[in-house]
Amino acid sequence: MNLLGISGSLREQSFNTALLRAVEKYLNRRVRWTVADFRAVPLYDGEPATGSAQQAIERFKQDVARADGVLIATPEYNYSVPGGLKNALDWASRPAYESVFRNKPVGVMSVSPGAIGAARAQAHLKVILLGMAAQVFPYPEFALGGAGTKFANGEVTDDSTRDRLHKYLADFQAWVAKVR
Repeated sequence: MNLLGISGSLREQSFNTALLRAVEKYLNRRVRWTVADFRAVPLYDGEPATGSAQQAIERFKQDVARADGVLIATPEYNYSVPGGLKNALDWASRPAYESVFRNKPVGVMSVSPGAIGAARAQAHLKVILLGMAAQVFPYPEFALGGAGTKFANGEVTDDSTRDRLHKYLADFQAWVAKVR
């Protein structure tokens, strides 16, 4: 099984990026895990991209296309998803209704210093993914609040968080195997 991680945060010290780094420790050893980088994807404007911009878009879309399932870890910015993540998804959503996300199993995770763990961003991201005809992992959800007390130096330090992550990933992998 090939799984792809996408961090909604571009910050190097992001809790969501740290969560994706932790994911690899809890995956079945037969799973191939990679994390996509969409930093070079240009702003979406509906016009065809050329040159290095087109290459960055195609690289991101190919990463998604090769994956059997995708895990997106997103922070919450102003009650929604970060603009950079939404932008990358907008490019990946083309051509409409035939995108690389069509029928792709996708899990949504979020980490936040705030109390509700970016739950509003998760809700918005799920609506965006459903609009792209992705298959969104229904249960359990993984929204982690109080990130500052559960991570240190980019590592998960909280036992209950590790246990929740392990369960979420086991359930996600089983679901991807079932729906693919």
